[in-house]
Amino acid sequence: LKLGHIYDFFIREGIRADLRSKSEIQQKFRLARKEYKSLSRVQKKLFDKEGFKNPYADLRILYGDPDTDIRRILVGIDIEVGEILLADRFSQREKVDLVLAHHPEGKALAALHDVMDLQTHMLAGLGLKKDIAKALMDSRMKEVARRIHGGNHGRTVDAARLVDIPLMCCHTPSDNHVVKYLETKLKKRRPETLQDILNLLFSEPEYQDAVVNKAGPVILIGKSKDKAGKVIVDMTGGTEGSRDIFARISQAGVSTLLCMHLSEDHFNRVKAEHVNVIVAGHIASDNLGMNLLLDKLDGLDDFEFVGCSGFRRIKRA
Repeated sequence: LKLGHIYDFFIREGIRADLRSKSEIQQKFRLARKEYKSLSRVQKKLFDKEGFKNPYADLRILYGDPDTDIRRILVGIDIEVGEILLADRFSQREKVDLVLAHHPEGKALAALHDVMDLQTHMLAGLGLKKDIAKALMDSRMKEVARRIHGGNHGRTVDAARLVDIPLMCCHTPSDNHVVKYLETKLKKRRPETLQDILNLLFSEPEYQDAVVNKAGPVILIGKSKDKAGKVIVDMTGGTEGSRDIFARISQAGVSTLLCMHLSEDHFNRVKAEHVNVIVAGHIASDNLGMNLLLDKLDGLDDFEFVGCSGFRRIKRA
């Protein structure tokens, strides 16, 4: 399979697992084309036209020819210069055709705030008015954009270019798979208590592995015998959303928040809103999403996946 085929495949599968409807995603494409048409000739040359077909700014081929044949893929949660050098060293023994990162690098990292709009649709799905949800997320998106803007985004991409190994990152499509998978499990099992949710997570090998490595699921707010009530899975859309949503989701009847991670600032906001919080574990959840996506990719060709940087390949299919 070609590198470009894998990229297109991740787009399609990300959309299939997306919280948004196909019509909402098509509207995002239409807005990108409309913006492009309004630009000057110089601005059009600089415009990221991938937005015409790819709704995920954090899914990109960062280096490499899309026509490159891919068989052996080095997969890691975080790929930085060290992992690129590792891939180059590994290639001296067995050729690495592609380095696949979960977390974005390069321009995909610089544009991470763009995918956070997905969380607006999650909030609207809970019953919040769309204009309120949008206002809450717009402020947070701008904050994230300011924080990321000054970074040296190109270091890892430059390393891949210098050793001439293709590099791709796949973030939100993978996270979409985590949400869909866990939501389906929750709907089927109908957990009554927070312990029941933990037990659901403990049945997955990625979370079992995380427990062994002292980074497994924990109840951050609440007690094991507390009623689970209405549970939402908040694990996609770039990074943490607005700190001001917790009162809103509490008013919407949410009793338990199941998330990958929670910053101290967000923790201090949510603990006053009488919402239970279970942190499933960041790297474990990223592993689950990537494994679900790679199971689908594995069905298309005879790939060899080599795990590094916190990723462990676990097959379900």
